[in-house]
Amino acid sequence: MAATPGAVADELSALLGRLHRTLRRAARSDQPDEPLPSAQMEVLRVVLAQPGIGVKAVAAVLGTAPNTVSTLVGDLTSGGYLDRTPDPQNRRAVRLTLTPSAGELIDGYTDRRRRIAISAADQLDQADVEALAAALPALNRLLVLLGG
Repeated sequence: MAATPGAVADELSALLGRLHRTLRRAARSDQPDEPLPSAQMEVLRVVLAQPGIGVKAVAAVLGTAPNTVSTLVGDLTSGGYLDRTPDPQNRRAVRLTLTPSAGELIDGYTDRRRRIAISAADQLDQADVEALAAALPALNRLLVLLGG
């Protein structure tokens, strides 16, 4: 029986969500004194990818309300993880950049997640590793179609 787009989308959506949560939990349990909640780490990752981004743009990327992101940004700024500078074109808006301590925090978290994923992938059969590798281009195309 041929795979249908609907069936693949349903399974992929459920699987990727579980995979993301499981990987995040594993990385956090590997470092239980992680100083920031997941929502704040998500904001930092967006700013890392787009230095100088504004609060509204972060909210759009995350699919979150701007006031929620504004609160997270305030906490991250107070904690020394984000710098806010006035937008030269719009004095009411700010541009966000990471502080060096945020960069170190993200690097550590990324390294832990990578080590955990490699450890799990090392336990797969070679055929499974090759199947996952073969799926990566299609997953990237799907991500682009979804606006990511």
